[in-house]
Amino acid sequence: MALVERLASAALIGLTVAPLVVKVNPNFNVVATACLTVYIGCHRSVKPAPPSETMSKEHAMRFPFIGSAVLLSLFLLFKFLPKDLINTVLTVYFFVLGVLALSATILPWIENSLPHSWNDTEHAISLHLPYFKSVEVEFTKAQVVAGIPGTFFCVWYVLKKHWLANNTLGLAFSIQGIEMLSLGSFKIGAILLAGLFIYDIFWVFFTPVMVSVAKSFDAPIKLIFPTGDLTRPFSMLGLGDIVIPGIFVALALRFDVSRGNVKRYFHSAFAGYTAGLVVTIIVMNWFQAAQPALLYIVPGVVGFVAVHCIINGEVKPAKNLHKTTSWSKHRVTRRRTEAKKSESLHCHQRCV
Repeated sequence: MALVERLASAALIGLTVAPLVVKVNPNFNVVATACLTVYIGCHRSVKPAPPSETMSKEHAMRFPFIGSAVLLSLFLLFKFLPKDLINTVLTVYFFVLGVLALSATILPWIENSLPHSWNDTEHAISLHLPYFKSVEVEFTKAQVVAGIPGTFFCVWYVLKKHWLANNTLGLAFSIQGIEMLSLGSFKIGAILLAGLFIYDIFWVFFTPVMVSVAKSFDAPIKLIFPTGDLTRPFSMLGLGDIVIPGIFVALALRFDVSRGNVKRYFHSAFAGYTAGLVVTIIVMNWFQAAQPALLYIVPGVVGFVAVHCIINGEVKPAKNLHKTTSWSKHRVTRRRTEAKKSESLHCHQRCV
């Protein structure tokens, strides 16, 4: 884990727990927390091994329709079934997901603190699931250790539904989403964001569905920020407003890595995300009403990257980027070249 990523992680942890002891401006908290989460998730998405799957054009085009179907289904469930029953089922579901996501998020920190043998898959712990004898699950000792705090926060969330436990799980979901989800190209990313741009506007401005589900859905699908105001005790930011643009920003970072650049397009995409989020907060406070964040974030992220490509005359390379496999190979090849140079230098010094 790079130093800058460690510093960003420490800042995110500090900002998350700060409202417990001091009053933090909720507008600043929303922007800073979301930006730090995107920054961390993007850097964790850059790996030597290529992702096993990337989102295709067809998946990107279907995503808004699938999201609309899920959103409308939840709205109808909350309308016709007891809210407590639905939230109980969702709590159990998110408990399991939360343990896995939080454990995976803190695993790199745990691995660096434990002996190498604890990270070795040869010494993994095997577990056979009851009633599924053919299914065997393996955990390294480091993964088991990482699961302890993950389980603690999930139990705390189930029992108390405290905003800090909610945010801890929400941040883990967001970081893992950005780290694991991979867009096939900038074109696919633009299609996905354009579809969700329309999706967000429609369900927020033209129907009560989005706001109703967000208020009824008692699960860590949103970050909650204390305001200190009794009339409006919390501000909210949906995880989709972090993860969806976040995977596009991560794409820009991996594009930079593939070309050996110093995060040029990443800086543009990240600046666009930050600007869009700031505009969202300004408009929300001006009209005192919920805003579809993607309405402002999508033009910022896509627009900043598009302008950057046009100015540098690199529209074609960005357009022809199809899979992250070549990026990873480039990165591994570059590392091997550097290692060979270093080895040659040491040999030369010994010979001298």
